[in-house]
Amino acid sequence: MLTDEYDDLRKSVESFAREVVAPVIGDLYERGEFPYEIIRKMGAMGLFGLPIPEEHGGMGGDYFALCLALEELARVDSSVAITLEAGVSLGAMPLLRFGTDEQRSHWLPALAAGEKLGAFGLTEPGGGSDVPGGMRTTATLDGGEWVINGSKAFITNAGTAITGFVAVAAITGRRADGRPEISTIIVPSGTPGFTFSEKYSKVGWSASDTRELAFTDCRVPAANLLGERGRGYAQFLQTLDEGRIAIAALSVGLAQGCVDESLRYAHERHAFGRAIGGYQAIQFKIADMEVRTHTARLAYYHAADRMRSGLPFKKEAAIAKLASSNAAMDNARDATQIFGGYGFMNEYPVARFYRDAKILEIGEGTSEVQRMLIARELGLSGL
Repeated sequence: MLTDEYDDLRKSVESFAREVVAPVIGDLYERGEFPYEIIRKMGAMGLFGLPIPEEHGGMGGDYFALCLALEELARVDSSVAITLEAGVSLGAMPLLRFGTDEQRSHWLPALAAGEKLGAFGLTEPGGGSDVPGGMRTTATLDGGEWVINGSKAFITNAGTAITGFVAVAAITGRRADGRPEISTIIVPSGTPGFTFSEKYSKVGWSASDTRELAFTDCRVPAANLLGERGRGYAQFLQTLDEGRIAIAALSVGLAQGCVDESLRYAHERHAFGRAIGGYQAIQFKIADMEVRTHTARLAYYHAADRMRSGLPFKKEAAIAKLASSNAAMDNARDATQIFGGYGFMNEYPVARFYRDAKILEIGEGTSEVQRMLIARELGLSGL
């Protein structure tokens, strides 16, 4: 059961999603337009600062509070939810965890207010899940500057009018055993040599910003190194462990949105003389959707609680992400079936849910990667 403080937050975000996001997001989604006004209002509510300490301009809450907000937003729309998730989990949290005092004081207040967005430049066109093996982007020290060359793919929040920086993972040398030394470097927007493509034409998340990035002799000060040199990959792994809980919460929100819409439609839609909710075939389908959603929610609550308590949570985060993304995909498919032909029409939210669900089984670590992590934590990988 949620405490009063958490429940008040959940209710306020629920109201915001229904009253502010729901009336306009369908049109923005179909036009592929970034929801600047919604993001501004979310910033004013303090949502981007939920897990950021007050001394850095945040709300002084925790990661579970962020997850509750993500779930409620995703019940209505995932483009808005992923903008918040990436802006906090991939933009602000690495700065909070690994940044210098100067980096934090420079960037975190604007990030916490939603006035600026941060992005994390990790994935590369030929990399995918094999991050160290597929990385080709390099950064070399030339005097007091890093010189960055390479490219990144599928980067969220990288090209908006309010993007402040991209934290770029790059090879900064070679270790004694020949493995790449990976470090993370902050590249502010507008830096010469840093360019980004037009927005991708995506199956889903159409109102969010996703770009390919290019770096050509891009120079930034040596002080823009984020954390220790050579620790970029370890930082990335910690960031993803936390981010998987957030993506699980977003997935649960989408799954719950499918239940919400299907329940409403089951009462409104009549066939053969009665509401379709009176037919056992529909009842069983919605019951299964509710079971998936409830179970997935418990999984991410458990992972978030372990994280909040300072306990190991890698396995629990992987379980939550796998279970929740499966629930989102299965519920989106069933909701579309319940709506029949109308479920194939973009004017209905379930069509948007169906388009948005698949990426949840891919981003922040594929379902296959989650199974590998769970097996490894169970001690099976060395057999």
